[in-house]
Amino acid sequence: MQHSNAVNRLDRLPVSRFHKLTLLAVSFAYFFEFADINSFATTAPKLIDLWGVTVNQIAYVTSLSFVGMFVGSITAGALADRWGRKNALLWTTAGFGLFSFAAVFSWDLVSLGVFRVLTSAGLSAMTVVAVIYVNEMYPAAVRGKFQAYAIVIGICGTPVTNLIASAVVPLGDWTWRLVYLWGALGILLLLFARHLKESPRWLESKGDLQRADAVLTAIETQVAAEKGPLPPPRPPIDEPHRAKAPLRLLLRWKYLAPTLLLTVLWVTQTIGFFGYSSWAPTLLSKEGISVEKSVFYVALTTVGAPLGSYLAALVTDRFERKWCLVAFAVVIAGCGLLYGLTFNPLLIVCFGFLVNLFERGYTALAYAYSPELFDTRSRALGTGISYGIGRLSNAAGPLVIAALYNRTGYQSVFWFIAGTWVVGALALAVFGPRTRHLRGSAPRPPSPLPAQASASDAPGAVRPSSTA
Repeated sequence: MQHSNAVNRLDRLPVSRFHKLTLLAVSFAYFFEFADINSFATTAPKLIDLWGVTVNQIAYVTSLSFVGMFVGSITAGALADRWGRKNALLWTTAGFGLFSFAAVFSWDLVSLGVFRVLTSAGLSAMTVVAVIYVNEMYPAAVRGKFQAYAIVIGICGTPVTNLIASAVVPLGDWTWRLVYLWGALGILLLLFARHLKESPRWLESKGDLQRADAVLTAIETQVAAEKGPLPPPRPPIDEPHRAKAPLRLLLRWKYLAPTLLLTVLWVTQTIGFFGYSSWAPTLLSKEGISVEKSVFYVALTTVGAPLGSYLAALVTDRFERKWCLVAFAVVIAGCGLLYGLTFNPLLIVCFGFLVNLFERGYTALAYAYSPELFDTRSRALGTGISYGIGRLSNAAGPLVIAALYNRTGYQSVFWFIAGTWVVGALALAVFGPRTRHLRGSAPRPPSPLPAQASASDAPGAVRPSSTA
């Protein structure tokens, strides 16, 4: 038997400089993920003019990028379990930065497509690892808020990149390459390495109790020096050492149920969001709006993204995350449909702004909600599988959108996208477990009850009611 106490020791810490530095590092990684994720969408209209690229070819490259995201997500779970959360975060971020840099030197659509697939794998892997890392490093009562804060900062990468693209892409036949150079700067996350700590919860799950205690002691010393004496943690619990989680673990119902639900969540979010963001510049330009104006309009709409993440930060720990996700999805479906039904520039920007606002709020909520449904052993595997399948689903999404556009026109694309959001909302409303009562409200002194596992570290569907 081993003594496991990382959850209890972390949960009673007040928010301090340690948490803020960790937030800054994760936000930096998110910033360049969001900066890079739509690079192809913002440069595709220019490539149509330069290389004679067709809508169908754009669809194929976009589809293959989501295959790369699937591979990255599945790999991320294995890397996070094998290398640790910190090292996996650093190296996956460095990986997508290097491949984005390689895209600067693309010589045709095939070479660019290969580099985009590899970049997408790194982007998705980093996202999975970052979600897990935040979930395991922050107190349960505030981790949803800090997950959202990280995205508030990180999501600024999208409007910044789109504004940069709208400024540099029209300058010349080669300046579109600068967009990929900008995305490559994510590799600078390595400069934060010394400020990040390995997850003691992961160390305990691997049986490395001595190192876990050393990390926890270092964190506690740093926090106590800033905030004063810390309240004692709850007593440690006895827990058998667990080997690496095998894939067949997800066949058990208590893991299969949340995996299936989250798969639906990420499938509908991926098709719904990327169907909109990846295609908006191209479809607008195809409908007669100039390349410069289409990219500029989309850049203006993405200003809503950071505000949406901030909105999520305000509600995520105050209300039931499940119902927040349902409400946000319904609003996105309505605003996205209205976006597709107008060609008035003011209304395009207005409804596009609202789509970006609520979608990025939805994403922040989902990043906090997803890992709560798993325990430490299954968290990387379950999160990676469900997120990866969600990304893989959009390998077909761009092909469906291209077919809809070519056969039935521009507006049918947005009916399809709105429908995906409604499906996701219904699945969450009917099958989504509640998690608010499991998060607590503040650090607490030792309980007079017998020692037990923290509620924040068990699968949502199977936690005992005594943890409420």
